Amino acid sequence: MSTQETSTGLPAARTPVRQGQAPVLAVVALGGALGATARYGLALAWPAPPGGFPWATFWTNVVGCAVIGVFMVVITDVWAAHRLVRPFFGTGVLGGFTTFSTYAVDIERLVDAGHARTGLVYLAATVLAALTAVWVAAAATRGVLKGRRR
Repeated sequence: MSTQETSTGLPAARTPVRQGQAPVLAVVALGGALGATARYGLALAWPAPPGGFPWATFWTNVVGCAVIGVFMVVITDVWAAHRLVRPFFGTGVLGGFTTFSTYAVDIERLVDAGHARTGLVYLAATVLAALTAVWVAAAATRGVLKGRRR
């Protein structure tokens, strides 16, 4: 066996879980399950009527992006977090909570049901609101943190 192969005979880069990555994979999966469950709960509590604007998915994505903005500033500028915090919360919880797939399906359903205008508004509004949310949240968090350092 060459130094480039693992005990399975596969090249090292193609091993399903490289040494030390199992905890990362586990926390991403756990966080993703929690985030996706929260998102699903919101969708059940706030269903969109046929042809109506999918507010639950819209606000889930906007709020999730705002939390991502705060989280990334805190863990990069303030808190020396454990190595599993970012994959658990950032990739797992927030990745499972926010949803591009549901957003895309919502747009497709609106267009297929003859509500192309609503679909296009939703498409643009979600992108603009999500990007604005992450930027405003990150800037506000930096401002608050800067004020606390004085």
